[in-house]
Amino acid sequence: MNGGGAHNPSEEESKQDGAGDTDGGEDSNEQEVIVIQDTGFTVKIQAPGTEPFDLQVSPQEMVQEIHQVLMDREDTCHRTCFSLQLDSNVLDNFAELKSIEGLQEGSLLKVVEEPYTVREARIHVRHIRDLLKGLDPSDAYNGVDCNSLSFLSVFTDGDLGDSGKRKKKGSQLEQIDCTPPEHILPGSKERPLLPLQPQNKDWKVIMTPMQCLKVLTMSGWNPPPGNRKMHGDLMYLYMVTVEERHISITASTRGFYLNQSTTYTFNPKPANPSFLSHSLVELLSQISPAFKKNFTALQKKRVQRHPFERIATPFQVYSWTAPQVDHTMDCVRAEDAYTSRLGYEEHIPGQTRDWNEELQTTRELARKNLPDRLLRERAIFKVHSDFAAAATRGSMAVIDGNVMAINPGEETRMQMFIWNNIFFSLGFDVRDHYRELGGDAAAHAAPTNDLNGVRAYGAVDVEGLYTLGTVVVDYRGYRVTAQSIIPGILEREQEQSVIYGSIDFGKTVVSHGKYLELLERTSRPLKVQRHNVLNEKDESMELCSSVECKGIIGNDGRHYILDLLRTFPPDLNFLPVEGEELSPESVREGFPRQHRHRLACLRQELIEAFVEHRYLLFMKMAALQLMQQKANKESKLATLTENSSPGAAVPALPSTETPDASAESSETSTETLTDANSDAVQTETTSTSDAPQPAATEATTTEAAPKTEPMTETDSSATTTTNASQATPIEDNVVPTVTTNGSLVPFATAIQNGECESPLEGKAEDIIPGLAQAKELAESLAEEDGSGIDPKSREVVLNACKAVGSISNTSFDIRFNPDIFSPGVRFPEDSADDIQKQKQLLKDAGAFMVSCQIPSLVKDCLDHSALPMDGATLTEALHQRGINVRYLGNVLAFVDQTPAKAQLEHFYRIGISELITRCAKHIFKTYLQGVELSALSAAVSHFLNCFLSSFDAVAHLPADELVSRRKNRKRRNRVPGGGDNTAWASLTPSELWKNIVSEAQSYYHFTLHCENADQVVEKYGLQKITLLREISIKAGIQILIKEYNFDSRHKPAFTEEDILNIFPVVKHVNPKASDAFHFFQSGQAKVQQGYLKEGCELINEALNLFNNVYGAMHVEICACLRLLARLNYIMGDHHEALSNQQKAVLMSERVLGVEHPNTIQEYMHLALYCFANGQLSTALKLLYRARYLMLMVCGEDHPEMALLDSNIGLVLHGVMEYDLSLRFLENALAINTKYHGPRSLKVALSHHLVARVYESKAEFRSALQQEKEGYTIYKNQVGEAHEKTKESSEYLKYLTQQAVALQRTMNEIYKNGSNASIMPLKFTAPSMASVLEQLNIINGIIFIPLSQKDLENLKAEVQRRQQLQESGKSVEDLTVDGPLELEDKIPMDVNVD
Repeated sequence: MNGGGAHNPSEEESKQDGAGDTDGGEDSNEQEVIVIQDTGFTVKIQAPGTEPFDLQVSPQEMVQEIHQVLMDREDTCHRTCFSLQLDSNVLDNFAELKSIEGLQEGSLLKVVEEPYTVREARIHVRHIRDLLKGLDPSDAYNGVDCNSLSFLSVFTDGDLGDSGKRKKKGSQLEQIDCTPPEHILPGSKERPLLPLQPQNKDWKVIMTPMQCLKVLTMSGWNPPPGNRKMHGDLMYLYMVTVEERHISITASTRGFYLNQSTTYTFNPKPANPSFLSHSLVELLSQISPAFKKNFTALQKKRVQRHPFERIATPFQVYSWTAPQVDHTMDCVRAEDAYTSRLGYEEHIPGQTRDWNEELQTTRELARKNLPDRLLRERAIFKVHSDFAAAATRGSMAVIDGNVMAINPGEETRMQMFIWNNIFFSLGFDVRDHYRELGGDAAAHAAPTNDLNGVRAYGAVDVEGLYTLGTVVVDYRGYRVTAQSIIPGILEREQEQSVIYGSIDFGKTVVSHGKYLELLERTSRPLKVQRHNVLNEKDESMELCSSVECKGIIGNDGRHYILDLLRTFPPDLNFLPVEGEELSPESVREGFPRQHRHRLACLRQELIEAFVEHRYLLFMKMAALQLMQQKANKESKLATLTENSSPGAAVPALPSTETPDASAESSETSTETLTDANSDAVQTETTSTSDAPQPAATEATTTEAAPKTEPMTETDSSATTTTNASQATPIEDNVVPTVTTNGSLVPFATAIQNGECESPLEGKAEDIIPGLAQAKELAESLAEEDGSGIDPKSREVVLNACKAVGSISNTSFDIRFNPDIFSPGVRFPEDSADDIQKQKQLLKDAGAFMVSCQIPSLVKDCLDHSALPMDGATLTEALHQRGINVRYLGNVLAFVDQTPAKAQLEHFYRIGISELITRCAKHIFKTYLQGVELSALSAAVSHFLNCFLSSFDAVAHLPADELVSRRKNRKRRNRVPGGGDNTAWASLTPSELWKNIVSEAQSYYHFTLHCENADQVVEKYGLQKITLLREISIKAGIQILIKEYNFDSRHKPAFTEEDILNIFPVVKHVNPKASDAFHFFQSGQAKVQQGYLKEGCELINEALNLFNNVYGAMHVEICACLRLLARLNYIMGDHHEALSNQQKAVLMSERVLGVEHPNTIQEYMHLALYCFANGQLSTALKLLYRARYLMLMVCGEDHPEMALLDSNIGLVLHGVMEYDLSLRFLENALAINTKYHGPRSLKVALSHHLVARVYESKAEFRSALQQEKEGYTIYKNQVGEAHEKTKESSEYLKYLTQQAVALQRTMNEIYKNGSNASIMPLKFTAPSMASVLEQLNIINGIIFIPLSQKDLENLKAEVQRRQQLQESGKSVEDLTVDGPLELEDKIPMDVNVD
């Protein structure tokens, strides 16, 4: 099962010996895992008024988790204030079950009602309100409490698991109505918005009679007066039942009862009867029959929903559309809004949370063994998600004017705030701090750069070095940075506290030994070079970070670093420097360019890719020189090889072809090493093979003979591999590290991420025969530190080191100095040489971006290994390859000049739409800052009209609701004292589009040719609905879901009533589950080697660990479930596949959004498994949903649409809807032909599918014509002898016979009229099995991929043949997304595959 032939089985075999190292590690891990999962046991639970029931528990659980289960169960959900008792001993809530004496299999736990306190009474009311709102989607629409939408159940009618059995008997096909709605058919131009959120049957219920209570609110008589407190009154509630009975209720320590108060008279005495009950639900059930009936029904429904539809997500997901929801009275919501709700929101003692203490303490937890690490990662993740939620809430409060500034005297943009122990600052240039770097533009960019720095240092995770919790929130046009507070920093001046770094961009600099020691440990993973800078007294100061990075020791004694905005080196393509000439590649592309600010940095992914690329170069150089020496002195080489350690494994070149190999070990840096690198590497090789001298590779290495003149080199503090005692640092991919026993651990093994070979492995050897010796030499040098190797060979490595710019002379080691070209930073004289080399290295990295990474991205889009569908997935594809979004204009220009531009149309279109919406977002940001709150909805709708509507929008200044009609004639002086706050209303469409065009030119250096929305749609083939979705998501706008008429020339598309809300757009760190990730990767590697069962076990293990760290909902769990479902399916367990994929779909909807491209893909997989389970109508509904979403997100013209339409066509063929089926299949054929070229095997398969439908319709002539096309492609592409060609030729013969038979029959009829003897014709409805087989093929589930390059590997294949005989298909690139969808890599930041 290889991923697109990226690493062929034969290579796997050859490396089995190398794999020994990882397996050891894995086994020990598995031992640990077994320890964690002690066997569960069953206890009996006895609650008042219910039968005892059994509950399965595990020894690790806390008693509190049983509480949670009881509060969720249908029959005990109304209890909150109780204790659990075992033999009349109360169990401690926070004790683990295994620590409780006498608790064993079959123990009886009693639920005992406890007296209430004010806090418990509040919690009870809150819980009852949550139960009443159990099915109400309004929290999800409003984006609160981590609720989000999910619509899967609308299409599957409840849970798929059960319905699988029920619907089996319905396989008589007639009952299925297969016609899709008009707008889903191929070629339809309408893009309605309403189906995006189909009405859920359960929700109608809430809006209608299934109401339990009319009003539940706090009474105006709160709080109880002293004398009533002494009777045990805690608080008073006021309610109106469905029967219109107004009642007043006392919450007392003993429970809830009716009192005699009314709205205007206070009489707290119990009514008669008082109905005293321990729970509100019991009380109300006695008073109101409607409550009793509806509450029970509601809870039944609530419990039936899939748990994934109701569990909270770790981070809030916002919906950009929502229906008009009635605003109901809700006491809890009202109370939350006006109290800070800090007190008991988290059920912890102490009032507010000390975020900094929590964030840092969790980092300090032990990480020696797996159980410890899981606890630590779980704690880190939980605190981070809580902190992100609190920071978002605080940022909104700050912008909404709900928080008092700590410097209220200053002007608004300079104000700073503290709320809930979080420090908030606005993204403006305060006190000209950033004046030299670009003022407000720099102040706006700095927080995100800083966040990237925090992310990088957090991922390296050095003990003893602390970063601040950081969240960046964009809301209502403002950027707010929220940070945790270093203890003691508010009491002292910044000058006193900073003991490392500089507070004025390098004019004054201080250094500190402890900080150097801590930062030195991050230097290698982050590729930061130690360097000296001069301070104001011209003394040399040593730093191991950029000068802005400040070190402050808090009152808690911890070493904090902050202001990490220049963690990564500057991007010279966007930083013009006087007197510096960039490399020719950059200059050719029009660089350097002036950018808004001087903080443009290279991304970490780019640095990683660049270093890896240099490593290859290093190996090739050494190899070439060795070959020259070999030619001179054969004999010497022989002795050399003996001398180098014979047992050393050859390090695999950094494996990159499969995305899964993104080497993330727990020590490794964050989101790095994706498949981009391999392509850079590939383009590299091809260029070498064509070049006359194999040495002249990248443009920087122009001096052809590397020996004579090294180009760029560095050699300072040469840290060779002696520091390998640190747990294999990231750079293992470049320097073979020495492990404790002195043996070498090659890169691919050091990180247990499955043994995958780089695509180069084969090719490079052919080009440069000396590569193997070069590797051996590099290793032996690293191992013996150069002793015992003759000087000639040492010189080889020295030359190669110099040629690639390594900072060490005996091993490969590239690092960057982040302070190069920082204004105000001065370097000592003696390092001038070094600085020169560093400058060259930066220019090379800039050239690498332009000449390798951008072309590699485009190449990946051409061969469909990258398939962005919308702005978010496009941005992610750029980021994975280290390309900043500011290069978008260049990427588009590059696509424009590509000969295969037609096959990149989808990519170009998404790029243009992203560019336009980003420009619009920049403009919208400043536009909003000038709008006062009362005009916000009018301003936003006006902006959207100017942006999208064909109507020449004139702003309707909202008639002020508060000014009486008569005065309103003089519209001008409407708002007292507000001269400029209606400036927004003067924006016109033509002005907005002028601004967008000029923004595109100045920011992206891209020329747009358009003056309004209609021209854009016309020229670039965009859809207005897609633009609306993109701008709403980017700017945080929520609009009313209804059909918008963008093209009307008579009235604007949007009115102020259509704008429902403005949400924050939040950026934060995503802590990772490292152990789980390794299991996931090892599992993927095993699967790729064909060991499905082992792979499946590892991935199941990964799933457990992910759940352990992240809880139930997370993007990475989603990827895990998807792969698991795929494996279940391949191994024949269709039912299990269905259940896992259903979870993956629900999770994707909840965590990524209902119309995220990943969700669309999950829907397609689910449809396939439904079909395999015989649920045909469900499969069709799911496919139609996926098609609708895809039309919404990117339109019909996208390569992925071909796959979707082939799926729909095949299912329709299966249910004998031939004409409909043809429409979809012919559309798929057209799209495949466009994007894969008419000669592609995909197109051949499309022809074959269309032919089969024609055959079923008995239109043999058309069928023959289609199949002939397919046959020709097979013959030309894979040759006569290939199995596919033979199959096609057989089918042609069969069709010809059928056609002849039909013709004979027809002739017979003409000749003899009605009494002709007619041969019965065979019209075959396709069998489900044959349809499923075709579905598997197009979805890339193939059991043996066989291609030209695999033929040598038949050896390895043959062993697998036996088990796969029955599938019998061997197809080459008919795979649509890699035979096992191995691009299911775990999403790095925003998940997209």
